[in-house]
Amino acid sequence: MLDLDRLKRVRLAHTPIGQLAMANLILRWDYKLPRKTEIVLEGLENIPTGRSVIFAMNHPDRYNYWPFQFELYDRGIGFTATWVKGKYYEHPGIAAFMDACNNIPLPSRGYVISTEFRKAVDRTPRNAEYRLLRDLVDRRRDPHAPLPEEATPAVRAFITSYGGSGGMQGFLDRFDALFQDMIREVLRLTRVALQDKGNHLLVFPQGTRSVRLLPGKTGMMQVAWHLGHAIVPVGCNGSERCYPGNSPFSQGGRIVYRIGRPLELDGPELSPFRVSPDVLPLTREATAQHGERYQAATDVVMDHINALLDPEYQFAPPGSEGAESGVKRFV
Repeated sequence: MLDLDRLKRVRLAHTPIGQLAMANLILRWDYKLPRKTEIVLEGLENIPTGRSVIFAMNHPDRYNYWPFQFELYDRGIGFTATWVKGKYYEHPGIAAFMDACNNIPLPSRGYVISTEFRKAVDRTPRNAEYRLLRDLVDRRRDPHAPLPEEATPAVRAFITSYGGSGGMQGFLDRFDALFQDMIREVLRLTRVALQDKGNHLLVFPQGTRSVRLLPGKTGMMQVAWHLGHAIVPVGCNGSERCYPGNSPFSQGGRIVYRIGRPLELDGPELSPFRVSPDVLPLTREATAQHGERYQAATDVVMDHINALLDPEYQFAPPGSEGAESGVKRFV
């Protein structure tokens, strides 16, 4: 389970041993035998030299970052640190593998709600329980109003035990403080990856897997403004045919990564939406004050990713959903 203590134990490396092992012991042979996987990188000249950037990529399948990382390493371009969901740290073995590969777990509010609930109640919240707690945390429900009649005994016990003598306000204050501490640790790790270890950062801004591109979440843009790194859009085409399911071994085929030109923070596309680097990203306050700017800049990045995709991977029709919904996104 990913909590603040586990997050603080993440260690990043300039040369991640997990990526080296995967590249040389598994991927190099998997992509050659028995079914050849052809990996094409178009637009390599768009990757800046001498500085770290944020790669923003679509996410059509579970493993579409592996061929990209392999080619960057094999061509001597460098390594990446990747933002991954906190739920991948549920199993100690998988968590150790994630650490070795320089991944940075990104806990969402939904994930933290689910994990804190599990600590208190010893089970995962049901969808209706999660929705009520999420509405409270997001201040979509009046914290001074009584809980609705349908609130389960487990939810009431969780709020009471978590909030202590402070009641509902104590619950909200404690949750906000924990989430902010976790976000500060994510920002520290991201800064270490980009600025101390010289890695690039790989982000899937749509937030969940989908063959067709989905609208982007603003977290990447918030961190880009805060840390001051350009964003390089990448369109991944064909990887879901090589990785059609949960197997980590490619079924063979052709994957084309189209790399767009860097979107500089002071460039014409993003500078109109500039947010001060002093703003702490990924907080309710940041979103409340600058949410429209974050979203507008994110939309620019997503449009650039969309332009790098074949038609079957471009933006999904309005109303489409990703592969996961409800509490399953977090556990």
